[in-house]
Amino acid sequence: MRKVVKWAVRAVIALIIAAIVVGFWKREEITRLLAVNTLFDETRIVDNFSNMHAAFLTVPVQRGDGPVSPLTTGNSLSMPESYADWVVDRTVTSVLVLQDGNIVHETYYQGTSAEDLRISWSVAKSYLSILFGILVDEGAIASLDDPVTKYAPTLAGGAYDSATIRHVLNMASGVTFDEDYLDYDSDINRMGRVLALGGRMDEFAAGLTDTFAPAGETWKYTSIDTHVIGMVIRGATGRSIPDLMSEKLIAPLGLEQSPLYLTDGVGVAFVLGGLNITTRDYARFGQMILQNGAWNGQQIVPAEWVAASTAASAPTQAGNVGYGYQWWIPVGATEGQFMGRGIYGQYLYIDQQVGVVIVTTAADRQFRQDGINTGNIDMFRQIVAATKG
Repeated sequence: MRKVVKWAVRAVIALIIAAIVVGFWKREEITRLLAVNTLFDETRIVDNFSNMHAAFLTVPVQRGDGPVSPLTTGNSLSMPESYADWVVDRTVTSVLVLQDGNIVHETYYQGTSAEDLRISWSVAKSYLSILFGILVDEGAIASLDDPVTKYAPTLAGGAYDSATIRHVLNMASGVTFDEDYLDYDSDINRMGRVLALGGRMDEFAAGLTDTFAPAGETWKYTSIDTHVIGMVIRGATGRSIPDLMSEKLIAPLGLEQSPLYLTDGVGVAFVLGGLNITTRDYARFGQMILQNGAWNGQQIVPAEWVAASTAASAPTQAGNVGYGYQWWIPVGATEGQFMGRGIYGQYLYIDQQVGVVIVTTAADRQFRQDGINTGNIDMFRQIVAATKG
């Protein structure tokens, strides 16, 4: 009996020691997983969205050594009557409005500041689209109708076998991917845990095998399509997205701070939603897009790509929201009205005809409710109207 007790005690001690060793060895992964599981908690979400480096691995996107591009201040804009209530209801953290390149409104809320690197979520998709257009113009990618497997061969034999680059740019890959943020076991949340635990995003994408429609036939918002665009870029150039983004886009813009990308365990940038940038630097990018890719006398992005990527080319249903190459075209939009959009209330709204760029960051835990997105767009249109006097 004593031998049994001694064996049991030793076994328990061994398990405790093993747990301590594993806990020490995996402490960073465990810390990140715990942070991810509380990322959207009501009392933490605002602070988390300004400090994503605490929950994920990150890599800087170097701004370069050039001077900061100035943003001049124009006449103060009188905001719409419903603006104050909207800011509270949508847990807005910042709003910046440019009119003809001048700041006419800039306010920070919820304890945030102009220095905060705010998470873009899916506004990052629009940044990647613009980088892609630069590389197409340089000849790194031969054709948008090339199969994605030409540049990302590890996807061969999976769900992306029949998809072309154009299909994934348009979110029309037909790949089955559950984007329910409220379902713990959805694909989007499983992907988030892969990211937090230092897994490999490329392996996650290659592991998808199911499709719901032939490629190019049906539009369905599928975030992993954007990661595939990143795989195509890396395969075509042999370079990382942060390095390319720094050289081709970020350094020429003359940002105030170097952005951060969230990365997976092998340093691959989380291109579908992991870019962290200050509100003013979002505005600089938006103004460059409004100016058809031109900035400070330099054509950073081909004007033809800006026009093509922001046109409603995806096979969305008639009368519904339009989609281009990783840009949204709101219902009822006139020519030159489009936006980048991210979960929890991140927007980059552009109206080229009026010369207005609107940046909003937020921590809106109700963002999925019916009418919220429509209400946000209505507010942006009210702001645009206010700029006309």
